[in-house]
Amino acid sequence: MTGSDASASFRLAYVPGATPAKWVRIWNERLPDVPLDLVQVPAAEAAEVLRGGAADAGIVRLPVDRTYFSAIPLYSETTVVIVPKDHLVTAVDEVSVADLADEVVLHPLDDVLGWERPPGEEAFERPATTGDAVELVAAGIGLLVVPQSLARLHHRRDLTYRPVTDAPQSSIALCWPEEAHTDLVEHFIGIVRGRTVNSTRGRTQAQPEEQSRSKDRRAGAAETRRKPAAGGKAGGKPGGKTGGKADGRTGQASGHSGRATGRAGGSAARNRRGGSGGGRSGGRGRPGRGA
Repeated sequence: MTGSDASASFRLAYVPGATPAKWVRIWNERLPDVPLDLVQVPAAEAAEVLRGGAADAGIVRLPVDRTYFSAIPLYSETTVVIVPKDHLVTAVDEVSVADLADEVVLHPLDDVLGWERPPGEEAFERPATTGDAVELVAAGIGLLVVPQSLARLHHRRDLTYRPVTDAPQSSIALCWPEEAHTDLVEHFIGIVRGRTVNSTRGRTQAQPEEQSRSKDRRAGAAETRRKPAAGGKAGGKPGGKTGGKADGRTGQASGHSGRATGRAGGSAARNRRGGSGGGRSGGRGRPGRGA
């Protein structure tokens, strides 16, 4: 963030139905020294507000002029029809445009759905605003098809709404002049896109360099642990366990050889004694087997 950005505020325009509260809260947590000012504008005037520099970015309804603005689509809204609570439409979970063919459907001047041809029968006069049209629905003059967020914004206890399955949808986007992509705009883009506070986007270069040096130090320490020390395990193993086993086997072989030599000597001595004993046996006159 530049010094001028650090001392400035961030101005965010938003259209009726848009709900930037979550992103504003995250902004205030991450950038407490940079105030975020909300500027509510009618949907039809949002582009001019951004062009004139009255806001740095905006939560607007598409379409926008993509030759001048950059835009990040955020979501598309369900389209609903607002009806009195005792209307027949309330008996079903959803309706189609064809289901509204016999109904008077109000088409306010600030409509955001961009119909090629609005559904239903045309009202005697077009209401100036969506708010005015909602009042007419409550008076039983007609029905109104709008994005769901506008139905919630103009909620009344005596009205309800149902989804219209095949109606046009309104899409919400984060928008800013392409030539005015500042550090603060980039911070807000990161918040909207769900980047964490530790994201490298928008951070100073010193932090990634320090992280790189830290990784190098950890890699060097790991390499040192992997290298065998001189005379350590690698050198001690053959001279230790292997050498000890070899010495043991040599000692065992020597023992076997000594025992074999002793047995051979004992047999020879017995043979010598047996020869002289044979004479003594013959002297005693003991008969042989053939006798």
